[in-house]
Amino acid sequence: MPEALRIAVTQSTVREDPTNAALLRESGDEVRRLMREAARSGARLVHFPEGAICFPSKVIMSELGPDEVGPSDWTKADWAALQGELDQIVALARELGIWTVIPSVHQVPDARPHNSMYVVSDQGKLVTRYDERMLSTTKVTWMYSAGKEPVTFEVDGVRFGLALGLDVLFPELFTEYDRLGTDVVLVSYANNEGVNAHIGVQVRGAAANNTCWVSLAATANPDTDLTSGVAGPRGQWLTQCAEDGTPSVAIAELHTDEFTAVGRDFRRRTRDRVTP
Repeated sequence: MPEALRIAVTQSTVREDPTNAALLRESGDEVRRLMREAARSGARLVHFPEGAICFPSKVIMSELGPDEVGPSDWTKADWAALQGELDQIVALARELGIWTVIPSVHQVPDARPHNSMYVVSDQGKLVTRYDERMLSTTKVTWMYSAGKEPVTFEVDGVRFGLALGLDVLFPELFTEYDRLGTDVVLVSYANNEGVNAHIGVQVRGAAANNTCWVSLAATANPDTDLTSGVAGPRGQWLTQCAEDGTPSVAIAELHTDEFTAVGRDFRRRTRDRVTP
């Protein structure tokens, strides 16, 4: 990897109603404001949380709703408004010259959608898409189709992997990315309710166990005890967003570290030795 790569992690407001075009526009406006802030800071890449444009509520989407959870009726979503916000984000990525990782619901013809992360290049091109694999019971029962594969991409010689939602709780996914030679794992997570400080612990542990960087982009929510940030290869926070849970950007410099290469080589040799 190069001597240093500057990335930006964000925490942004998560809204839950994809039927409301006005709310989708508010989310899109906030995403673009944070993109501009990241670009002014010299970041090559900006990373957003799960649900940055919308994190659809199981109750709002339920065909039995609003008082009973059931199969989601995705015809209720304002897909045109959602696509309009995504199109503006892609155009701004090109204008600013910044790689943008933006989660969104991905529509699938004649099937449930995916809960996804889009990777947009600094040229405004859709490079790849990752679909959440380890879906919660609610997501897999009522809402989404599960993803199947890990996804990696490169920026300036640095290899990134992608994880979304409850993927963060499964160490085997980080091990998989380690075997794929990933330097940084970008984790997008929505924390609209409950206490979620343990997610930060999971992120730091994954970074230390795999001697890699892990960027956690989480919801701007002061009530859930979770702050966006970037953990370094020794499991320490290198940077974090505003502790009061407000929408914000934090910048991390990822410096070449022989520790990461030595750790990966050690794990490879040990696995080869002990695995039949």
